[in-house]
This record gives sequence, structure tokens and C-alpha cells, in this order.
Amino acid sequence: MKGLKGKVGIVAGGGRGIGAATARRLAAEGAHVVIGDLQGDWAREVAEDIRSTGGIATGIDLDGTSAESQAAIVACAVETYGGLDFYHSNLAGGTNGDVDILDCPVEVLDASFAINTKSHFLASQAALPKIIERGGGAMIYTSSGAAAGGAAWQVAYPMTKNAIHALARHVASRFGKQGVRANVICPGLVLTEAVKQYLTDEYVERGLKGIPHTRLGQPEDIAAAVTFLASDDGAWVNGQVWHVNGGAQMRD
Repeated sequence: MKGLKGKVGIVAGGGRGIGAATARRLAAEGAHVVIGDLQGDWAREVAEDIRSTGGIATGIDLDGTSAESQAAIVACAVETYGGLDFYHSNLAGGTNGDVDILDCPVEVLDASFAINTKSHFLASQAALPKIIERGGGAMIYTSSGAAAGGAAWQVAYPMTKNAIHALARHVASRFGKQGVRANVICPGLVLTEAVKQYLTDEYVERGLKGIPHTRLGQPEDIAAAVTFLASDDGAWVNGQVWHVNGGAQMRD
């Protein structure tokens, strides 16, 4: 990808899965990467692995629902590498107890909102001033195909993921003239470590039959899309929601 060498970026939720694959890909393209995760040891392990292959990375603890923690990871990027060019806000979760609207407890909605909406809001507040100081850059958010899929069995997760789309479009329209690009990736079924823990062979087979593709997604598929949006190759993409899902949902 063009223009990533020497750029400084943050990957939130980078200790495993999509985030870890993205951090590795960005570092392979020459970016300096700060990896944050609620499981700080995971983030440090990924950073150490990147460094062992010649890349530049730092891993730290990150509670994405805390404004102070979001400010701290941005400060780490600025103090360690001299600035901030992009932020991949990749946090997700809060699905335990998330069922249909008549049975979903308010506490479940609150937890989902904190992880899937508030964290991205706080990431934007922390990162944008530093990105603007650099003359522009990219905010890249991970949403989900669930935000547009119409799931009868789940209400909070799709609702709170959908809010990210409005956030990205706000950031793109408000700060585009200052060189900021804000875009969203909606992954389909991606075989991360967490997903593999819960999927039966039957579910995987059914998922594969349901898409017009030869395989299900891998974390590296999403990492490639994020890396493009962070790079100079993605310089004219702004305010968009990209569904990267093997054709599971085909949308304009």
C-alpha cells in the first residue's frame, strides 16, 4: 500500500483476531503501530511478535470504554512515535443475554452500548485532535454485517453497531476539509479465535453454503481492507460503510 511507511497508527482491540491481523499487516507495510487491548498481555504479545520480524510496534492496556484509557493510548502513540496518522477502532462485544426486544434486559443494552458505540465515540474524541495536527489521516471503525442484517434473535448488538455508521459519517463530513477520512468496515463471518470457540462444524458448513464464495472469512481479509483505508491508496474514500463478507450481503 502507498504511503504507510513511517506512519503512526493505533489498533484498538488488537490482541487477537481481526485487530491482531490488522496490526501485523500495517507493520508489514512499514507503519509504526500501537496495539491496545483490554487484555494488555495479548497486545504486548502481538507487538513483540511484530518486533521479532523487524516491525515497529508497542502494546499497552486499553479499556475502550474509558476516556482516560483512550487518551492514554493516543498519548502513547504521540510520545513514542511522534504523532498519530490513523486509528483503527476495532472493539466489539457485549452479546451475552442479547435476545429479542421483548426479552432483552436493559443492562444488556447498556453493556452493548458501552462496548460497541461509546468506545468508538471516545476513540474519536481522543484521536481526532492529534490526527488533525498531522494535517489529516484516517479513522477506521469496525462495525458488523449484523448492523444491516435484520436479526430476529438479537437487538442490542445490531443497534449499537449501526450507530458507528452515523459516527463515521459525522466525522467525515465535519472534518473532511481538514484532511480526515472516516470509514467503516462491516465484516461478515470471519473465523477469528473467538468465533472458532463457539462454532460447530455444522454451523461453519451452513455459513459457507450461505455465501457466494469458496470459503469463509479470515482476519487477514479484514486487515487488508483496513490497511487500504489507512493508506494513501484510500485517500479518496470517505464516509463509507464497506461490507467485507464474501458476498453474504450485497449492498450499494
